[in-house]
Amino acid sequence: MFEKNLYQGQRVLITGGGTGLGFAMARKLASLGAEVHLCGRRLAVLEQAVDALQAEFGCQAFGHALDIRSAENVTQVVEHIWQQHGPLTALINNAAGNFVSRTEDLSPNAFHAISDIVFRGTFYVTQAVGRKWIAGQLPGAVLSIVVTWVDTGAPFVVPSAMSKAGLDAMTKSLAVEWGPKRIRLNAIAPGVIPTQGASSRLRPDVKGNEDSADQRRLDNPTRRLGTGDDIGNLAAYILAPENTWLNGQTITLDGGDALANGAYFTDYQAWDDEDWASAKQKAKSANASANPQEQGA
Repeated sequence: MFEKNLYQGQRVLITGGGTGLGFAMARKLASLGAEVHLCGRRLAVLEQAVDALQAEFGCQAFGHALDIRSAENVTQVVEHIWQQHGPLTALINNAAGNFVSRTEDLSPNAFHAISDIVFRGTFYVTQAVGRKWIAGQLPGAVLSIVVTWVDTGAPFVVPSAMSKAGLDAMTKSLAVEWGPKRIRLNAIAPGVIPTQGASSRLRPDVKGNEDSADQRRLDNPTRRLGTGDDIGNLAAYILAPENTWLNGQTITLDGGDALANGAYFTDYQAWDDEDWASAKQKAKSANASANPQEQGA
Protein backbone atom coordinates (compact mmCIF):
# COMPACT_ATOMS: atom_id res chain seq x y z
CA MET A 1 0.00 0.00 0.00
CA PHE A 2 2.88 2.39 0.80
CA GLU A 3 6.40 2.89 -0.53
CA LYS A 4 8.92 1.29 1.81
CA ASN A 5 10.80 4.49 2.66
CA LEU A 6 7.84 6.87 2.50
CA TYR A 7 8.69 8.32 5.92
CA GLN A 8 12.46 8.40 5.58
CA GLY A 9 13.70 11.63 7.16
CA GLN A 10 10.39 12.21 8.97
CA ARG A 11 10.33 12.67 12.76
CA VAL A 12 6.99 11.98 14.48
CA LEU A 13 5.95 12.50 18.11
CA ILE A 14 3.13 10.25 19.36
CA THR A 15 1.53 11.00 22.71
CA GLY A 16 0.44 7.89 24.54
CA GLY A 17 2.62 6.00 22.08
CA GLY A 18 3.76 3.17 24.31
CA THR A 19 0.62 1.03 24.10
CA GLY A 20 -2.70 0.62 22.36
CA LEU A 21 -3.59 2.69 19.33
CA GLY A 22 -0.55 4.91 19.76
CA PHE A 23 1.82 1.98 19.49
CA ALA A 24 -0.11 0.60 16.50
CA MET A 25 0.44 3.87 14.65
CA ALA A 26 4.06 3.99 15.75
CA ARG A 27 4.62 0.50 14.30
CA LYS A 28 3.24 1.51 10.92
CA LEU A 29 5.26 4.71 10.70
CA ALA A 30 8.43 2.97 11.87
CA SER A 31 7.94 0.29 9.20
CA LEU A 32 7.95 3.08 6.62
CA GLY A 33 11.21 4.61 7.83
CA ALA A 34 10.04 7.26 10.31
CA GLU A 35 11.99 8.28 13.39
CA VAL A 36 9.39 7.90 16.13
CA HIS A 37 9.25 9.60 19.50
CA LEU A 38 6.88 8.06 22.04
CA CYS A 39 5.77 9.87 25.16
CA GLY A 40 3.78 8.91 28.23
CA ARG A 41 4.08 8.99 32.00
CA ARG A 42 5.56 5.50 32.45
CA LEU A 43 9.11 5.48 31.12
CA ALA A 44 9.49 1.71 31.57
CA VAL A 45 6.53 1.09 29.26
CA LEU A 46 7.97 3.47 26.67
CA GLU A 47 11.36 1.79 26.81
CA GLN A 48 9.76 -1.60 26.15
CA ALA A 49 7.90 -0.14 23.18
CA VAL A 50 11.07 1.47 21.83
CA ASP A 51 13.00 -1.80 22.16
CA ALA A 52 10.22 -3.65 20.31
CA LEU A 53 10.19 -1.14 17.45
CA GLN A 54 13.95 -1.17 17.08
CA ALA A 55 14.06 -4.97 17.11
CA GLU A 56 11.29 -5.31 14.52
CA PHE A 57 12.17 -2.50 12.13
CA GLY A 58 15.71 -1.37 12.95
CA CYS A 59 14.33 2.15 13.22
CA GLN A 60 15.26 5.23 15.20
CA ALA A 61 12.89 5.24 18.19
CA PHE A 62 12.98 7.19 21.45
CA GLY A 63 10.86 7.38 24.60
CA HIS A 64 10.20 10.52 26.63
CA ALA A 65 8.57 10.63 30.06
CA LEU A 66 5.83 13.25 29.77
CA ASP A 67 2.70 14.25 31.64
CA ILE A 68 0.80 16.24 29.06
CA ARG A 69 -1.35 17.80 31.79
CA SER A 70 1.67 19.99 32.62
CA ALA A 71 2.24 22.75 30.06
CA GLU A 72 5.73 23.28 31.51
CA ASN A 73 6.62 19.59 31.13
CA VAL A 74 5.31 19.62 27.56
CA THR A 75 7.44 22.64 26.64
CA GLN A 76 10.54 21.03 28.15
CA VAL A 77 10.11 17.75 26.28
CA VAL A 78 9.37 19.43 22.94
CA GLU A 79 12.45 21.64 23.38
CA HIS A 80 14.55 18.59 24.26
CA ILE A 81 13.48 16.79 21.09
CA TRP A 82 14.26 19.85 18.95
CA GLN A 83 17.69 20.27 20.52
CA GLN A 84 18.77 16.64 20.72
CA HIS A 85 17.15 15.15 17.61
CA GLY A 86 15.96 17.94 15.36
CA PRO A 87 12.58 19.42 14.39
CA LEU A 88 9.52 17.24 14.36
CA THR A 89 7.70 16.87 11.06
CA ALA A 90 4.46 15.51 12.54
CA LEU A 91 2.56 15.14 15.79
CA ILE A 92 -0.04 12.50 16.68
CA ASN A 93 -2.28 13.49 19.60
CA ASN A 94 -3.31 10.08 20.90
CA ALA A 95 -3.04 10.29 24.70
CA ALA A 96 -6.43 10.04 26.37
CA GLY A 97 -8.39 8.57 29.22
CA ASN A 98 -12.00 7.55 29.73
CA PHE A 99 -14.43 5.57 31.84
CA VAL A 100 -18.20 5.11 31.95
CA SER A 101 -20.25 6.84 34.62
CA ARG A 102 -23.64 8.37 35.14
CA THR A 103 -23.00 12.08 34.74
CA GLU A 104 -24.79 12.96 37.97
CA ASP A 105 -22.30 10.76 39.84
CA LEU A 106 -19.18 12.52 38.54
CA SER A 107 -17.04 14.46 41.00
CA PRO A 108 -15.04 17.50 39.87
CA ASN A 109 -11.87 15.41 40.17
CA ALA A 110 -13.35 12.69 37.97
CA PHE A 111 -14.27 15.25 35.33
CA HIS A 112 -10.78 16.74 35.41
CA ALA A 113 -9.17 13.29 35.21
CA ILE A 114 -10.46 13.13 31.63
CA SER A 115 -10.61 16.74 30.51
CA ASP A 116 -7.14 17.66 31.80
CA ILE A 117 -5.59 14.97 29.58
CA VAL A 118 -7.81 15.00 26.51
CA PHE A 119 -8.77 18.67 26.27
CA ARG A 120 -6.06 20.72 27.97
CA GLY A 121 -3.13 18.33 27.53
CA THR A 122 -3.70 17.88 23.82
CA PHE A 123 -3.86 21.63 23.36
CA TYR A 124 -0.61 22.11 25.30
CA VAL A 125 1.25 19.67 23.04
CA THR A 126 -0.27 21.04 19.83
CA GLN A 127 0.55 24.61 20.79
CA ALA A 128 4.12 23.78 21.89
CA VAL A 129 4.93 21.95 18.67
CA GLY A 130 3.10 24.51 16.53
CA ARG A 131 5.07 27.35 18.08
CA LYS A 132 8.34 25.66 17.13
CA TRP A 133 7.20 25.12 13.55
CA ILE A 134 6.02 28.71 13.23
CA ALA A 135 9.20 30.15 14.77
CA GLY A 136 11.32 28.10 12.37
CA GLN A 137 9.02 28.71 9.40
CA LEU A 138 8.72 24.93 9.02
CA PRO A 139 5.83 22.88 7.63
CA GLY A 140 4.14 20.37 9.91
CA ALA A 141 1.20 18.04 10.27
CA VAL A 142 -0.96 17.27 13.31
CA LEU A 143 -3.21 14.24 13.61
CA SER A 144 -5.57 14.02 16.59
CA ILE A 145 -7.43 10.86 17.58
CA VAL A 146 -11.01 11.73 18.49
CA VAL A 147 -14.17 9.58 18.62
CA THR A 148 -17.30 9.09 16.57
CA TRP A 149 -19.11 10.72 19.49
CA VAL A 150 -18.03 14.14 18.22
CA ASP A 151 -20.93 13.74 15.76
CA THR A 152 -23.43 11.67 17.73
CA GLY A 153 -22.68 12.49 21.36
CA ALA A 154 -22.62 9.56 23.78
CA PRO A 155 -24.26 8.99 27.15
CA PHE A 156 -22.23 8.05 30.22
CA VAL A 157 -18.93 9.38 28.79
CA VAL A 158 -19.77 13.08 28.86
CA PRO A 159 -16.31 14.41 29.92
CA SER A 160 -14.73 12.51 27.03
CA ALA A 161 -17.43 13.51 24.56
CA MET A 162 -17.06 17.18 25.52
CA SER A 163 -13.26 17.07 25.38
CA LYS A 164 -13.04 15.17 22.09
CA ALA A 165 -15.54 17.59 20.54
CA GLY A 166 -13.16 20.34 21.59
CA LEU A 167 -10.32 18.62 19.73
CA ASP A 168 -12.51 18.34 16.64
CA ALA A 169 -13.11 22.10 16.86
CA MET A 170 -9.39 22.72 17.42
CA THR A 171 -8.60 20.69 14.30
CA LYS A 172 -10.96 22.71 12.12
CA SER A 173 -9.99 26.06 13.66
CA LEU A 174 -6.22 25.63 13.43
CA ALA A 175 -6.46 24.12 9.97
CA VAL A 176 -7.62 27.56 8.84
CA GLU A 177 -5.39 29.62 11.13
CA TRP A 178 -2.18 27.66 10.54
CA GLY A 179 -2.86 26.47 6.99
CA PRO A 180 -1.11 29.52 5.48
CA LYS A 181 1.94 28.57 7.56
CA ARG A 182 2.03 25.12 5.88
CA ILE A 183 0.78 23.36 9.02
CA ARG A 184 -2.02 20.87 8.42
CA LEU A 185 -4.41 19.50 11.06
CA ASN A 186 -6.65 16.48 10.65
CA ALA A 187 -8.28 13.91 12.91
CA ILE A 188 -9.38 10.29 12.94
CA ALA A 189 -12.57 9.24 14.71
CA PRO A 190 -12.09 5.49 15.18
CA GLY A 191 -14.85 3.08 16.04
CA VAL A 192 -14.29 0.06 18.24
CA ILE A 193 -10.65 -1.02 18.00
CA PRO A 194 -10.23 -3.24 21.07
CA THR A 195 -7.37 -2.43 23.44
CA GLN A 196 -7.03 -3.89 26.91
CA GLY A 197 -7.13 -0.58 28.75
CA ALA A 198 -10.05 1.00 26.92
CA SER A 199 -12.13 -2.19 26.94
CA SER A 200 -11.79 -2.67 30.70
CA ARG A 201 -12.95 0.89 31.43
CA LEU A 202 -15.62 1.30 28.78
CA ARG A 203 -17.02 -2.23 28.40
CA PRO A 204 -16.89 -3.74 31.92
CA ASP A 205 -18.40 -7.17 32.50
CA VAL A 206 -21.74 -5.88 33.71
CA LYS A 207 -25.22 -7.20 32.82
CA GLY A 208 -24.32 -9.23 29.75
CA ASN A 209 -21.67 -6.79 28.58
CA GLU A 210 -19.07 -9.56 28.74
CA ASP A 211 -20.48 -10.92 25.46
CA SER A 212 -20.85 -7.54 23.77
CA ALA A 213 -17.78 -7.84 21.52
CA ASP A 214 -19.43 -10.58 19.48
CA GLN A 215 -22.62 -8.54 19.22
CA ARG A 216 -20.70 -5.43 18.15
CA ARG A 217 -19.10 -7.45 15.36
CA LEU A 218 -22.52 -8.57 14.15
CA ASP A 219 -23.93 -5.05 14.39
CA ASN A 220 -21.11 -3.53 12.33
CA PRO A 221 -21.85 -3.37 8.59
CA THR A 222 -18.45 -4.97 7.87
CA ARG A 223 -19.10 -7.72 10.48
CA ARG A 224 -15.81 -7.06 12.23
CA LEU A 225 -14.17 -4.71 14.71
CA GLY A 226 -11.20 -2.48 13.95
CA THR A 227 -7.52 -3.40 14.20
CA GLY A 228 -4.25 -1.61 14.81
CA ASP A 229 -3.45 -2.01 11.12
CA ASP A 230 -6.61 -0.11 10.22
CA ILE A 231 -5.69 2.99 12.20
CA GLY A 232 -1.98 2.68 11.37
CA ASN A 233 -2.67 2.67 7.64
CA LEU A 234 -4.99 5.67 7.81
CA ALA A 235 -2.56 7.63 10.00
CA ALA A 236 0.25 6.91 7.54
CA TYR A 237 -1.89 8.18 4.66
CA ILE A 238 -3.01 11.36 6.42
CA LEU A 239 0.50 12.34 7.53
CA ALA A 240 2.28 11.31 4.31
CA PRO A 241 4.83 14.00 3.36
CA GLU A 242 3.31 14.67 -0.05
CA ASN A 243 -0.29 14.68 1.20
CA THR A 244 -0.32 18.46 1.56
CA TRP A 245 -3.91 19.34 0.63
CA LEU A 246 -5.83 17.25 3.17
CA ASN A 247 -6.58 19.76 5.92
CA GLY A 248 -9.23 20.34 8.57
CA GLN A 249 -10.90 16.94 8.19
CA THR A 250 -12.12 14.44 10.78
CA ILE A 251 -12.29 11.04 9.12
CA THR A 252 -14.51 8.37 10.66
CA LEU A 253 -12.89 4.93 10.71
CA ASP A 254 -15.51 2.51 11.99
CA GLY A 255 -16.74 0.26 9.17
CA GLY A 256 -19.96 2.28 9.00
CA ASP A 257 -20.91 1.52 12.61
CA ALA A 258 -22.00 5.03 13.59
CA LEU A 259 -24.17 5.27 10.46
CA ALA A 260 -25.85 1.96 11.25
CA ASN A 261 -26.11 2.15 15.03
CA GLY A 262 -25.70 5.72 16.23
CA ALA A 263 -24.28 6.63 19.64
CA TYR A 264 -22.42 4.16 21.84
CA PHE A 265 -23.39 3.06 25.37
CA THR A 266 -27.13 3.66 25.05
CA ASP A 267 -27.66 0.09 26.30
CA TYR A 268 -26.24 1.15 29.67
CA GLN A 269 -29.51 2.96 30.33
CA ALA A 270 -30.79 -0.41 31.55
CA TRP A 271 -28.19 -0.60 34.35
CA ASP A 272 -29.31 -0.25 37.95
CA ASP A 273 -27.40 1.07 40.97
CA GLU A 274 -25.71 -2.28 41.54
CA ASP A 275 -24.52 -2.44 37.93
CA TRP A 276 -23.06 1.06 38.13
CA ALA A 277 -21.29 0.25 41.39
CA SER A 278 -19.75 -2.81 39.74
CA ALA A 279 -18.69 -0.80 36.68
CA LYS A 280 -17.06 1.83 38.91
CA GLN A 281 -15.08 -0.78 40.81
CA LYS A 282 -13.86 -2.43 37.60
CA ALA A 283 -12.79 0.95 36.21
CA LYS A 284 -10.82 1.67 39.37
CA SER A 285 -9.06 -1.67 39.08
CA ALA A 286 -8.21 -1.00 35.44
CA ASN A 287 -6.86 2.47 36.22
CA ALA A 288 -4.68 1.06 38.99
CA SER A 289 -2.85 -1.15 36.50
CA ALA A 290 -2.65 1.17 33.47
CA ASN A 291 -1.89 4.77 32.62
CA PRO A 292 -4.93 6.42 30.97
CA GLN A 293 -2.67 8.66 28.88
CA GLU A 294 -1.29 5.60 27.11
CA GLN A 295 -4.56 4.08 26.03
CA GLY A 296 -5.93 6.33 23.33
CA ALA A 297 -9.39 5.93 24.83
